[in-house]
Amino acid sequence: MDNHIKKVYVPMTETGFYILLCLREESHGYSIVKKTEQLTKGEIKISPGTLYGSLSKMEKDGLIRFIREEEKRKIYHITELGTQVLNLEMKRIERLYQNMKEVN
Repeated sequence: MDNHIKKVYVPMTETGFYILLCLREESHGYSIVKKTEQLTKGEIKISPGTLYGSLSKMEKDGLIRFIREEEKRKIYHITELGTQVLNLEMKRIERLYQNMKEVN
């Protein structure tokens, strides 16, 4: 993973985090929006503009890849690089959580 990817994606926005988290399984945009709302109990609602802008950037940067089209919906999946970035971010979040527990 090069420094550009680390600089751009870590720390990650919540939107980026949930997109990569959802794309560990093949999925399309609307499904990502719904899964994110379900996981966050409605606290995070990804707008279409934000979602499709993020998907486009992540695909260009090699974090996700287009798999196929089904009923006019593009199906994406996380790549090895995307998995590395997601794992790095999950470790960062875990460290933050552990530090928070130690301070309290």
